[in-house]
Amino acid sequence: MGQRQLVCLGRVLLKRSKVLVLDEATASVDTATDNLIQQTLRKHFSDSTVIIIAHRITSVIDSDMVLLLSQGLVEECDSPLRLLENKSSSFAKLVAEYTTRSRSKVARV
Repeated sequence: MGQRQLVCLGRVLLKRSKVLVLDEATASVDTATDNLIQQTLRKHFSDSTVIIIAHRITSVIDSDMVLLLSQGLVEECDSPLRLLENKSSSFAKLVAEYTTRSRSKVARV
């Protein structure tokens, strides 16, 4: 599945669309590949509108705006920085949980 996603992203790079919608585009790739894809998107689509639907915090943390849904309803919408500044925001709590899990995985290795 990850190879199929990478081929689709390659096609997008060649097409140079002005609007790009990615729905869980990196769900089947490892974290290192996800990071490489995010860097590529930032570099090659800086003048495009990119809408990313993702569960991985790392896929959206550098976005201009984050829209957080809960049970199909908008819970929060703002820049990641503003949401992180508000420690009671759901997004800040998700990032803190992700960070804690990532640290504990590293500690076990």
